Amino acid sequence: MKFVGAHVSASGGVFNAPINAVAIGAKAFALFTKNQRQWSAKELDTKTIDKWFEELEKSQIQVKHILPHDSYLINLGHPEAEAREKSLQSFIGEIQRCETLGLDRLNFHPGSHLRKITEEACLDNIASSLNFAIDATQNVKMVIENTAGQGSNLGYKFEHLAYIIDKIEDKSRVGVCIDTCHMFTAGYDIRTREAYDNTWKEFDQIVGRKYLMGMHLNDSKPDLGSKVDRHDSLGVGKIGWDAFGFIMSDERMDDIPLILETIDETIWAQEIEALYNLVKKP
Repeated sequence: MKFVGAHVSASGGVFNAPINAVAIGAKAFALFTKNQRQWSAKELDTKTIDKWFEELEKSQIQVKHILPHDSYLINLGHPEAEAREKSLQSFIGEIQRCETLGLDRLNFHPGSHLRKITEEACLDNIASSLNFAIDATQNVKMVIENTAGQGSNLGYKFEHLAYIIDKIEDKSRVGVCIDTCHMFTAGYDIRTREAYDNTWKEFDQIVGRKYLMGMHLNDSKPDLGSKVDRHDSLGVGKIGWDAFGFIMSDERMDDIPLILETIDETIWAQEIEALYNLVKKP
């Protein structure tokens, strides 16, 4: 069974996220547990936490179908030790907020070398940061999101994801989120049945399907392999509807959060309905 939703607003309090998810017919959702463009955040107070659990229970959305996202400021691969440490401490704080809210995973972008160190050195920094964060926290799985490869961002190759995972000491605490727009603009085609099957076969061989803990379902404004990160509404961009039909009929994507980050939130409800209509009935 598929669990589709969107990255909904938590403005006014994290408890608004499940309310906003229910309003668009979502069975899953993503959120920022704090302002994603600021380093600091107020601690979650008891009233907010209680309201969160109350609204979450009302929504009937399970924790395993929620994919919180960390701050855009965090760079666990930063070439400078002081800046990397600042990112690491912020990342640990984000994990602890997830723990407080009873969430079991945290989605993050792996990091950037800023053209100051090699890719391998940056990937080593990311893995080292993750190992430290795992030791400093409990339970929450760290879900690495693939990137488009824009600028100096790493994570656009399956090999990058596999390299990081290989260096994680407790692999039960790590997973992967695949963004379809990022996948496509990084050069992995999913537009035809053959291309889709070949790409996922490559993922299974290099990364491993057991690590897939969520997906972002986005069409793409740029072309295949452009390494430009610009999302589009489903069926409107260069990927097209067929790929999303393949995903919705693929049992391997059952029981994980499938999250829209498409550009027009006013049609999220329609996009969610359209995705469910793509499921092939037995």
